[in-house]
Amino acid sequence: MAVKRSKLGLRVNYLIIFLSGLVLLAAAILIFMLVVKNVYGNYEVSEILPSKKNLSVFTWDKQKKAAILYSEYTQNMLPQGSTWISDNIDTWEIFIKASKLNYDIISDQMIELGEHFDYPLIILPAAKSMSDKQLVQIKKYLERGGSIFVTSGIATFSDEAKWRGWEFFTEVFGMNFYKEIHPRDFERKVHTLRGNLPLTSGIPTGYTLKIATWDRPIYAEVLEPRTTQVSFWYDFIRESGLVMEEIKRSAGIAYGTYGKGRFVWYGFELNSVLGEQEDYIYFEKLFNNSINWLMYKPTANIKDWPAPYDAAMILVPIINEQPYNINNVLPIINRHKLPASVFVRPQTAITYPSLIKSIAGKVDLGAIVDIGFLESPFDTLNSLYDQQLQFTNMGIAKDTLESISGTNVNGLMPEYGYFDDNTMLGMAKYGYNYMVTDSLTDRSVPKTIFRNEQPMLIFTKTARDDRKIIGEYGLRDRNFQLYTYEEDINRLLFEGGLYILKVHTEYQLQPQYVDVINDIVKYAKQNNLWLTSVDEILSWWKRRGNIEVRYEWRSKRRISIEVTNPSDVIVEEFVAEVNINKPVRNVNVSSEIINTDIPVYEFDKESNALYMYIKNLKPNETRIFLIDFENILPM
Repeated sequence: MAVKRSKLGLRVNYLIIFLSGLVLLAAAILIFMLVVKNVYGNYEVSEILPSKKNLSVFTWDKQKKAAILYSEYTQNMLPQGSTWISDNIDTWEIFIKASKLNYDIISDQMIELGEHFDYPLIILPAAKSMSDKQLVQIKKYLERGGSIFVTSGIATFSDEAKWRGWEFFTEVFGMNFYKEIHPRDFERKVHTLRGNLPLTSGIPTGYTLKIATWDRPIYAEVLEPRTTQVSFWYDFIRESGLVMEEIKRSAGIAYGTYGKGRFVWYGFELNSVLGEQEDYIYFEKLFNNSINWLMYKPTANIKDWPAPYDAAMILVPIINEQPYNINNVLPIINRHKLPASVFVRPQTAITYPSLIKSIAGKVDLGAIVDIGFLESPFDTLNSLYDQQLQFTNMGIAKDTLESISGTNVNGLMPEYGYFDDNTMLGMAKYGYNYMVTDSLTDRSVPKTIFRNEQPMLIFTKTARDDRKIIGEYGLRDRNFQLYTYEEDINRLLFEGGLYILKVHTEYQLQPQYVDVINDIVKYAKQNNLWLTSVDEILSWWKRRGNIEVRYEWRSKRRISIEVTNPSDVIVEEFVAEVNINKPVRNVNVSSEIINTDIPVYEFDKESNALYMYIKNLKPNETRIFLIDFENILPM
């Protein structure tokens, strides 16, 4: 028997289906918008519509190009057959490729005709000769928000090779030319980098580049607040003069703004950088940071010192002649609760055991050890001792001081300053965990070295000691002594480094001079130096060195920061500095992972730097923070 079906069948309500579809579409759009917001931060609806402009954002970084000027005008100034310009361009191409930035080579005429405005960055290497039309176009480009990267004495000659002077340099960069470094005066020059700046992020504070002088590098003085000095040529070890005055008029790298645009200036050519692998690694980091700043990209690093300090200071008295003068500094140490690390030879400790016992526990003790003599790194007549003799002397010194004092001895000071790899191996073998030396001057913060999987800190020479001030300079007036020490404190504050105050029993610790140390301590406190001990520096530097920081530019309104503690000890507190490198407002820090502790943070509107005060980062813990902001200028 057949079954009859209704002729009408199932009734369909098209209105319900249509409305349901709209609801699902709206829900999908909302979910999409929430996903976009979660990944990229705040946005405007017009920015996520599938327009040609918005679709091009996905390849924006790849499409952005820098322009490198091949200056024919400068080439025409040079002797026939010279490859100086092409050699410089080749070097720039290598660095630009390494920074993963695409580029075009442009001509003088392209700038004169205004065909450069679409490039976000123009590089002007060794462009000493430029036409008046070029200068007008470059200034227009900067005023509209472009960025330029320049070297040496840009535009000091006309396109006809006639001397123009430094007017363009002063107007655009806000600096005054001071002098050139001639090869007859120096074959190479030490070039010191300041710390805690966008351009020096990730580079040891006070790091010294070695620059050849064959291209006549330039000293300049910053005149305007829109320009920031990054480095200086003045060498406090070898040169005389009023320290801060000489530093201020010997700038070798600077960055700043002109109109809506930005510039970075190097007072030397890239081909002039000399050194070993480490020097080139740090110079490449300097170069990439410069590109990031010019392209409005962020940089990040861990601050050298605990908040809120700008620099640090340790006191290192040395028992030498007139050993009982060490007692003169003890009241100052007690008055200011100032830690001190006293160094002494084992022979002196044997001769004056009661003195060593009396100060043990009040100060830390370190050993002065004879490991051989070198007059300089290039000394071929003398040599350091072999490994066995160095090991023997280091072991005897430690055992002698520990048996007399009844305290642990962890510090080593080579008697004549120089050391080698055998010294480091001996430190690891006998349990020395730090060294104070005069032979290393390439930075103003401690250097970490590993031997046999043990970390050890090398404290470099960062300031003039009393042997120089009293012994060599002959300064007997306490006011002159204090002024000289204050000069070095000011320099270390400018760099952001560690001030090591070394004083000897036969000089500054004499009764008539010792109270100068009291004034030095007061001055350091007034200027926000962290007055600390070697042990605290050791602990802090190891914790700080363990922290890894990575950053990612998620969108034009969001940066993500990842901090990791790969060590097996907790890092109680540290400061992560994020240079946003563009004017922003309404900065907010959050996390994309639930229950992540959001740190206290502070945003400096003047420098566009964000400081995050992170606490209790556990072993092997990673925290990811999202930094959201509003751009003040259109991006």
